[in-house]
Amino acid sequence: MRPAELDRLTVAEAADRYVELVRARTLTGALSPATAEVYARDVGTLVELAGADVVLDDLTGADVDAILLAFARKPDGRTTAGRAAGGAGAAGAGASGARAGGAGASSTGARGAGGAGARSGQSPSSQARFRRSISALFKHAALAGWVQLNPMTRSAVTAKERGGLRPERRALTREQAQGLIGAARELPQAQADQNKRRDQRTELRDAVIVLLLTTVGPRVSELVRANVEDFFTNDGVRYWRIFGKGGRTRDVPLPGDVALVLQEYLTRGRPDGQDKALLLSWRGRRLARGDVQAVIDRVQRRVDPDQRRTVTPHGLRHTTATHLLADAVDMDAVRRVLGHSDLSTLGRYRDDLPGELEVAMRTHPLLRDRPPT
Repeated sequence: MRPAELDRLTVAEAADRYVELVRARTLTGALSPATAEVYARDVGTLVELAGADVVLDDLTGADVDAILLAFARKPDGRTTAGRAAGGAGAAGAGASGARAGGAGASSTGARGAGGAGARSGQSPSSQARFRRSISALFKHAALAGWVQLNPMTRSAVTAKERGGLRPERRALTREQAQGLIGAARELPQAQADQNKRRDQRTELRDAVIVLLLTTVGPRVSELVRANVEDFFTNDGVRYWRIFGKGGRTRDVPLPGDVALVLQEYLTRGRPDGQDKALLLSWRGRRLARGDVQAVIDRVQRRVDPDQRRTVTPHGLRHTTATHLLADAVDMDAVRRVLGHSDLSTLGRYRDDLPGELEVAMRTHPLLRDRPPT
């Protein structure tokens, strides 16, 4: 059913109105701030790929297909390779969007933006998330009278086509993870040897970030939200009370070595300041999500090149799940560490390890010698 009166907004105008609405929903608790920012980021990408001045109602199903394919090939800015590829691609995408004067130009621009970054494109899960985000925008647009027909209903691009770009393996191998942990463990000594002012020493903080991400696997949003008071000791064990998605909390015990580095950071590495945040910049401000990737990249530069591989904070979450499960840690325990409500979700956070099946079959529990009676 067509709306009584059509409001011919440009893509940029519609995006601004929609993002304002989404952020307003966080005030009522209908959406978490982190989820609202994901929607906002994806809608911003839609503006970039479709063209800010294109009228939203002029977009067709073919245009949506071109946008989805362009996003699939868009370099993943969370990786070093993706950021390098994205630097050159961003200028081209912006120029094609600015020249777009209508639906046909939008499609051409989106297709052109997709070609260069195919090798370092988005993962299938990121593509699915982007599709959900823009689908929500167009659904609202149809109800609000911004479009006569939701173009998502005319999209012909399937998930299989969009997922044809093979994503890079997310979890680090055992050797790569151990190399990163080893580099993080050496940071406290590096800080002790410095002549910097105390408020400019960040090595202990960086060690805490990498060790918590690699051994506990929190979401990056959970890490940057952590406060000093969230860490407590019970019966000699240091715990982290993590405030996760959906208002759920979980108490996760820290490995002994990680607890020692954390205490050293709190004692002599954390800048003096009024902020209660665990992770502070040298200026005494809470770290942002984007700062965490920079920390990981900085620690990675200390790793032996043979053990080094670019990884995102979410990739370290996959690393935690993969190696805990590979080491036969109880699945429910891993679920509680990661903060999932359902065991089935673990499948998305586990990668296959080279040689893992061979080792499992070689040490098959039914073929081991029975202990003497």
